[in-house]
Amino acid sequence: MGNTGDLSINCGLGFDDILVLPGKSDINMDAIDLRTNLTKKIVLNLPLMSSPTSAELEIITESKMAIAISRQGGIGIIHSNMPLEEQVTEVDKVKRSQHGVITDPFFLSPNNYIYEANELMGKYKISGVPICENGKLVGIITNRDLKFEDNYEKKIYEVMTSTNLITADEGTDLEEAKKILAKHKIEKLPIIDKQRRLKGLITTKDIEKSIKYPNASHDTNGRLLVGASVLCDGDLFIRCEKLIEANVDVVVLDDDLRYGYNSKMINTVKELKSKFPNLQLIAGNVVTPKAVVELAEAGIDAIKIGFGSANNSEINIMTGVGVPQFSAVLSCVHEARKYDIPVVSDGGIKYSGDLTKAIVAGADVCMLGNIFLNCYESADKMKLYKKSNYVSGKKKLCPEKWYENKKLSELVKYLSVGLRTGMYYCGVKNISELQKCKYVKIGVGK
Repeated sequence: MGNTGDLSINCGLGFDDILVLPGKSDINMDAIDLRTNLTKKIVLNLPLMSSPTSAELEIITESKMAIAISRQGGIGIIHSNMPLEEQVTEVDKVKRSQHGVITDPFFLSPNNYIYEANELMGKYKISGVPICENGKLVGIITNRDLKFEDNYEKKIYEVMTSTNLITADEGTDLEEAKKILAKHKIEKLPIIDKQRRLKGLITTKDIEKSIKYPNASHDTNGRLLVGASVLCDGDLFIRCEKLIEANVDVVVLDDDLRYGYNSKMINTVKELKSKFPNLQLIAGNVVTPKAVVELAEAGIDAIKIGFGSANNSEINIMTGVGVPQFSAVLSCVHEARKYDIPVVSDGGIKYSGDLTKAIVAGADVCMLGNIFLNCYESADKMKLYKKSNYVSGKKKLCPEKWYENKKLSELVKYLSVGLRTGMYYCGVKNISELQKCKYVKIGVGK
């Protein structure tokens, strides 16, 4: 349950206006649990999700960012400012980037061309493809088979490995697979049934990733979690259908004006839940209890709270409309709890301490945009998400915003350590306990 104390909406509080009251702390930092529900069916190991775009519609989350945040325990929401096929491909890249057992592996036929295999491996950054004929495994083609090949117009059967194939029976688990892969010094282990039909694939890379990223957020098949943003118009229904086919875990329904309390949004939620009853659907953004009630009754699985929350936000400056974020979450969460709907706090978070404050207000998950806007994913390959005068990975252009010069993993560590430390000071060991903590207003008066 969130903090549901009386609140006058006329007294709007932002994260800078409050501090969380500390409590008796007798807990071990290592015992603090950051797991939380994004929806009733989706559990994250870290209460973070990356926004599709910034408020200025600068791109934040595509497959690379979504993979990186999911490996840290959160979830990324792929933006929709691209053709349907591209968004589906971005979602598919995330779902295929890390598995336990790959239950729907790519495969080609012996009569496909080498260049087709090479293109497939390049597109999804995989090192090999099983080869099947009439559904039965007949070979495998890997980078090793292509190492000295210069004629990519050949048929695959001319170069594939087809003899002495190492396979495993259907039902083989990861521990058994590790032993087989190690014994035969191979990287890919096809899983077949008694008729040699391809049923799955286990790779050394996936096993290594599961060890390297123990906190990663997974679906029930061991694949990384990923969401996608969609708008309330255009190709909405076909887009959702194709995203579901690509195994998207959750869809975030947005309005083109970034405000979710209108008849169009409410009716679209009803139609989507009617057409795709198993689709996990998040809608928003809203800032009032009445909006929460109407969207909850329409059938949403989680709700995004936040609109005009920052003093310098474009919405606030241009229109004078909005609610400071702490008050927005605080005023909405008690209605969301009546419908057992998790709350996503979207907006106003600048520091790790703001995560603590958002959760004390009642949020289950925090959506971050600008914090992730300029981070990069590896020490040797920069990925910037907006134009800047950025020169080197060793320099900081904005010392007061040091997170602009960080790997995402470093940034997430900074955020999670801040949240854990805040929970330690409050004497709580999980998210639900933090949501019950008290706060004080900064300054004089009520």
